[in-house]
Amino acid sequence: MTETLAWQTWQDSWDRQQEWYMPDREERFRVMLDMVEALAGPEPRVLDLACGTGSITDRLLKRFPGARSTGLDYDPVLLTMARGHFEGDDRVEFVTADLTDPAWTDAVNGPYDAVVTATALHWLDAEPLRVLYGQIRGVLKDGGVFLNADHMTDESAPRLNAAAQSLLTARQERAKAEGALDWGTWWTQVADDPALSELAQRRFEMLGDPRKGARPVGDRPTTTQWHLDALRERGFAEARQLWCSHCDALVAALR
Repeated sequence: MTETLAWQTWQDSWDRQQEWYMPDREERFRVMLDMVEALAGPEPRVLDLACGTGSITDRLLKRFPGARSTGLDYDPVLLTMARGHFEGDDRVEFVTADLTDPAWTDAVNGPYDAVVTATALHWLDAEPLRVLYGQIRGVLKDGGVFLNADHMTDESAPRLNAAAQSLLTARQERAKAEGALDWGTWWTQVADDPALSELAQRRFEMLGDPRKGARPVGDRPTTTQWHLDALRERGFAEARQLWCSHCDALVAALR
């Protein structure tokens, strides 16, 4: 297997694993890029925050060939996959930075037309996330947009939430029976790959071992309203929910 094909295989594997948790993931990305186009046009300069393997950047560049993207992450395994997948594409750069370090903004060269992120910031507790939202506003152009697609709920509709969760669980059980990988199993395959095993061990030492279950939950915000309020508190001119499915939402904030 060529190196290029190997990185594509891992990219596809990551997408399938993420879709097991979020079956409407592609629709969410579409709505996100619709808003980028509406506010920044077809050649935006974008910061892909906590970019992982570069899933959003991949869709951004396929839809907007004139776009440019900076991918930022701290995970050495996912960044290695991203760099391998996009090798030779001068529209993309990747930087290593820890979003819990206040100096992470020094690693990027703003301002950006848009900052985008998905299923990443839920790892942060409430106060660090408030701080981060203020920093994100600082790397955006005037009129720039921040889009966060993550695990959020609307607590005003408990029965609807329960019904949606029940449907998702049933779908996941069927997909699992057909061979779908969950988070821990995917990381087991990464650790078993001779080309990635050393990086995986480093990742586990830095960020925890996903094969051992979820990390303890601290003071993490869970509702869409919390995020909207926090964005407004940090100086964004407007903030609203754009999209919601199951327990995942996409919120947008305008600088």
